[in-house]
Amino acid sequence: MRNLKLLRTLEFKDIQTLGKPQCFSLRTDQGTLLIGSGYGLIEVDPVAREVTCEISLVSEGFLPEDGSGCIVGVQDLLDQESVCVATASGDVLLCNLSTSQLECVGSVASGLSVMSWSPDQELVLLVTGQQTLILMTKDFEPIIERQIHQDDFGESKFITVGWGKKETQFHGSEGKQAAHRKQMNEQPALPWDDHRPQVTWRGDGQFFAVSAVCPETGARKIRVWNRELVLQSTSEPVAGLGQALAWKPSGSLIASTQNKPNQHDVVFFEKNGLLHGDFILPFQKGQVKVNELLWNSDSTVLALWLEDLNFEENAGPASYVQLWTVGNYHWYLKQNLHFSNYKKSKIVSLTWDPVTPYRLHVLCQGWHYLCYDWHWSTDRSAGENACDLASVAVIDGGGTADLDPTVKVGAVGGNGFKVSVMTPHLEKIYKIQLEDKEDQEVNPLNLCLLTWIQEGAFLAVSHGQTGPCSLVHHLTVASSETEDKSGRLNISSSVTVDGVVISLCHNPKTKSVALQLADGQILRYLWESPTPAIEIWKDRSGFAVQFPYPCTQTTLAVIGGEECILGLTDRCRFFINDIEVASNIMSFAIYDEFLLLTTHSHTCQCLYLRDTSFKAFQAGLTNSTASNEETLRKVERGSRIVTVVPQDTKLVLQMPRGNLEVVYHRALVLAQIRKWLDRLMFKEAFECMRKLRINLNLIHDHNPQAFLENVEAFVKQIDSVNYINLFFTELKEEDITKTMYPPPVANNIQMTRGPDGKKVDLICDAMRAAMQNINPHKYCLCILTSHIKKTKPELEIVLQKVHELQGNTSSFPDAVSAEEALKYLLLLVDVNELYDHSLGTYDFDLVLMVAEKSQKDPKEYLPFLNTLRKMETNYQRYTIDKHLKRYEKAIGHLSKCGPEYFPECLNLIKDKNLYNEALKLYPSNSQQYKDISSIYGEHLKQKNLFEQAGLVFARSGACGKALDAFVSSGSWQQAFCMAAQLNYTKDQLAGLGRALSGKLAEQRKHSDAALVLEQYAEDYEEAVLLLLEGANWEEALRLVYKYNRLDIIETNIKPSILEAQKNYVVFMDSQTAIFTRHRKRLLVVRELKEQAQQGNLDDDMPNGQESDLFSETSSMSGSDMSGRYSHSNSRISSRSSKNRRKAERKKHSLKEGSPLEDLALLEALGEVVNNIEKLKDEVYQLLKVLFLFEYDEQARELQKMFEDTLQLMESSLPEIWTPSRQQNPAIPVMGPNSTANSIMASYRQQKASAPVFQGAELFIPPKINKTIQWKLSLLE
Repeated sequence: MRNLKLLRTLEFKDIQTLGKPQCFSLRTDQGTLLIGSGYGLIEVDPVAREVTCEISLVSEGFLPEDGSGCIVGVQDLLDQESVCVATASGDVLLCNLSTSQLECVGSVASGLSVMSWSPDQELVLLVTGQQTLILMTKDFEPIIERQIHQDDFGESKFITVGWGKKETQFHGSEGKQAAHRKQMNEQPALPWDDHRPQVTWRGDGQFFAVSAVCPETGARKIRVWNRELVLQSTSEPVAGLGQALAWKPSGSLIASTQNKPNQHDVVFFEKNGLLHGDFILPFQKGQVKVNELLWNSDSTVLALWLEDLNFEENAGPASYVQLWTVGNYHWYLKQNLHFSNYKKSKIVSLTWDPVTPYRLHVLCQGWHYLCYDWHWSTDRSAGENACDLASVAVIDGGGTADLDPTVKVGAVGGNGFKVSVMTPHLEKIYKIQLEDKEDQEVNPLNLCLLTWIQEGAFLAVSHGQTGPCSLVHHLTVASSETEDKSGRLNISSSVTVDGVVISLCHNPKTKSVALQLADGQILRYLWESPTPAIEIWKDRSGFAVQFPYPCTQTTLAVIGGEECILGLTDRCRFFINDIEVASNIMSFAIYDEFLLLTTHSHTCQCLYLRDTSFKAFQAGLTNSTASNEETLRKVERGSRIVTVVPQDTKLVLQMPRGNLEVVYHRALVLAQIRKWLDRLMFKEAFECMRKLRINLNLIHDHNPQAFLENVEAFVKQIDSVNYINLFFTELKEEDITKTMYPPPVANNIQMTRGPDGKKVDLICDAMRAAMQNINPHKYCLCILTSHIKKTKPELEIVLQKVHELQGNTSSFPDAVSAEEALKYLLLLVDVNELYDHSLGTYDFDLVLMVAEKSQKDPKEYLPFLNTLRKMETNYQRYTIDKHLKRYEKAIGHLSKCGPEYFPECLNLIKDKNLYNEALKLYPSNSQQYKDISSIYGEHLKQKNLFEQAGLVFARSGACGKALDAFVSSGSWQQAFCMAAQLNYTKDQLAGLGRALSGKLAEQRKHSDAALVLEQYAEDYEEAVLLLLEGANWEEALRLVYKYNRLDIIETNIKPSILEAQKNYVVFMDSQTAIFTRHRKRLLVVRELKEQAQQGNLDDDMPNGQESDLFSETSSMSGSDMSGRYSHSNSRISSRSSKNRRKAERKKHSLKEGSPLEDLALLEALGEVVNNIEKLKDEVYQLLKVLFLFEYDEQARELQKMFEDTLQLMESSLPEIWTPSRQQNPAIPVMGPNSTANSIMASYRQQKASAPVFQGAELFIPPKINKTIQWKLSLLE
């Protein structure tokens, strides 16, 4: 679907020299041209348009003075810095252009007809006048000489193994007649054949082919030779074989021509000499002759040089250059250059550039040199509106295959899609008359880059003949009063551009025109101004835009509000303005607000242009791996974009072999669906989504408010029960605009939810209301689906509606019967579930109707239903609910059956734990309520919920049971309340108080225990001891002074506070030692692991063997904590035992050398810091009583030690919990962009510092609260 489009033309005419040109060769390193004539050799620079060197071969005697001599070959030798020239008289010369020296390296007496160098310039082949081949090295040392005409076939001669006769072999589509076909008689060469040998080399230089006329039969034959001049094969006899010969550089085929009885063909031979394919030339028999065939360097274009055979005597023959390409086994004539019979227009020689594949060099007889640069281009219309179908025109000779992409791609082909045209306009032929008619006849392509900018106006470019400049012509359609089939384009204005214009692009939306010069500079052509002008194209920052490399394909697009120029080079480098954003782009196209690209990584990427910043767009294009599923799609290798169908979702791609494929890119599909939804075109959106399997939730989630406001329009447009049911079945709570299909630009649309926060329920209710308003009979099944699809399916309502249908006989033609509705329900709901719900309606007619449609055996359900029918109503419903395991409803019905059923109810309550539900069914003063409360309380006591059991007992009036429950739970306030209701005596209250104080002391509630003893048992001495046991010093002193027992101060209080001070000192000393030891060990472990990492040591996995880097000695893994004082267990000792139990459950081992020792040390250090932090309030209370009783030294000692411990830990926190370890714990780098090597490198790097990350809390330092007041300033 691509055409060869002319990029630029380089022209150099009227070269001033003697004689007529005969042949030429390229000097690619110098950019010059070597032309041989009857007088010698000249070198010209076509860019500078000057003759740089001229060497005469007449003065040295190699050519006659009258100019009648002939040069048969010129070859530039890069390694030898000279030029090799062969003359028809037999001389082989070396010319040094820098010194103008000539050297004759050999001479052949019989003369030379061909000189051909191998592609690697290691060998040279000479064809002599005696029809011999001479093969020499690049130093002109002869290797071998052979005759062209050989009787033998060659080394590749076919071998017959004698498997039957030819008549018995399979001959394919030719049939049995092929067995009796006689061998073709060899026919003499064509009358216009020049009888000169033709030589062509394969691209790798391993073989060459020679076409020569056999002196015996007069027929042309092609022979294939290898580098040692050993014959490989001879072509089969081909009648009418032409002189032209060209071996495809890729090595597969040898091209030649054949003149058949009714047509002229280009035929292809294999290396073994057999024919392999052909195509027909668009000329009549005997109309033209093919002088030469030439393949370009990448084997994609075949050039034909043809001449007319019939011409007037006073005029020369007209010449043609045709460019043919192949796609999907079909040959396309892409360009046909017609050189007139004007004497200067006759072609002398032409060749393809060996470096630039699509550059063609032509030399005409009138010393006129032409150079054409072609490039591939897909000619498609813009597709800006519904009338423009984005048609694609493919040049194929005199006809253009016009593809309408809206039709099925498989139908493309045949005469129905071909329109014969001469210009891009399909209705009229327009001619452009240039000023210099003679130049037009010599150069058939004076104008290039023709662009249609508006109705009746075109732009075209021509290149100057005197220097590197171009002309931009503004062409307008000349008015005509007659309806002729031909028209004329006038050049209304021309603007000179200082530089060679190689591309022109136009943006129909902004009407901007951009020109690209050969050096990559971008210019803006102001064609709408009163006087057309040229200015430099600048970006938003005011800087001039210039491509770093010339681009063969350019286009304009608005990206983030800025109009940018996009360019793609022939090396797949993609630029936006002057920034290269990708280097693997095969093709691109702009469609609406999207940029589509195909890449060498076999993907098609679709990027959003509107409302996107340039930096964000560049990042998205550069990092294609981070693109989501919507923007990226896998395609076949080598796919190229042909076109995008407007107002549709089709993207047409062409594969390397030529076939077309249509894909539906997710980004284009979703963009079109969003447009349809914005226009409330629900039908088009729904059909597209159903066809392409797009989640139908997008219809609502795209704009929930608009959908809910237009639900009736949605139902009317869809107008299909099946499609609406399909919509219901795909509904889910997820907002797919945030998960599956996020919009390219974030919107502020909020998801609409129902009263209970359910999206599905809201849609079902709205759809059901709309369908009931439109036609409840037609949409009956949809209404049932809306009930079933809710988050809590309303099966009872659905069954009731079905039951109503059974009783109503509707006269509406589209009404649904109860039987049809029930069959439909059985597709959506499990039959057993539906049967159970029908049973739950207590409607036996409905139950029977459902059961009949199911696969249930009547022997299973009829006896059960008959038994139910005989029961009393409440007991019947109780039995049904119990059968359906709806126990809450069951006890409700059973409670209405009477007192005789209460024991059964009580058993059900106990079995199913329905205590709370049962209490709601009876009055609080009823005996049933008390019985239920009694078993409920016992149930709670069995679960050790004594306090809750006491509340249940108290509420039902069982004060004795409530008292026991409150005592067990330690709820002493409620216990004494119950005792008051039971009228306890003073002694009973004292006993109860002692019992409760013991319980409270066990629960470490010393203050509450002391309060109970003092107020109810009146035992203040024991109360003081309990307060001392709980370290509640001030409350103990209050009781001592309240009851005037100051002796207790000396006997109990002072010894207790001194012993507590000693325990705190010992405990903090041990904690400091443990903290210091663990901190030092942690530093050692980290240092060892860093050394292992630097030494590239491969540590074992965390659960593997222990590393040899660590010592095998073990350290203390626990905390030695002593009691605080002898007569009671202190809080410190309690905490110590708690820490010991926690240490036993540690996941990490403190053993030296263990793989996770560093994590274990972090955990142990954190526990020590937390233990010290919790002692602040206790230390403060102890310091106050120590100071009160004048124990200043002991108080200062405790305060100093506690302060030193806190300072040590606070200063060590940054060293232990470093910021880097907090921010980057040892988590291996994962994700879609990770590779096996990156994950392994990350793991090896991080596991030295933290092998396995098993808890974020280990890497967070413990908090030290500096606001807590613990220090006593009186002691300073």
